[in-house]
Amino acid sequence: MRLRHAAVAAFGAFTLLLSIPSSASAAVGEFQYRYTGSDGRTHLGILLDPESGECHILPEVDNPETTQPAHSPRNLTTSTATVFTDTDCSGDWFTLRPLTGRGSERLKLRSVVFS
Repeated sequence: MRLRHAAVAAFGAFTLLLSIPSSASAAVGEFQYRYTGSDGRTHLGILLDPESGECHILPEVDNPETTQPAHSPRNLTTSTATVFTDTDCSGDWFTLRPLTGRGSERLKLRSVVFS
């Protein structure tokens, strides 16, 4: 009798576990960068809790024909950030460590992916 109750309880727990939706994987924290706005001034851009494993094109600098690339990235997320010089996460790249990674004004970027 106990074995049957234990089996039913285990099956119920397993079923409950399968019914809980899994959360998407995200880099927790902020990814910051600087860009030149249409007014010619430098602005701060932020990605908050970005999804991991997908390419994030920085919206303020997504058109190479009309905008300058962003610069001075700071990775304050819990994931490694790989920044790219071109949109769609292509071109030259540089990796920034989680929580403390940063680049200077010379590091240009238009897209980033978190791992």
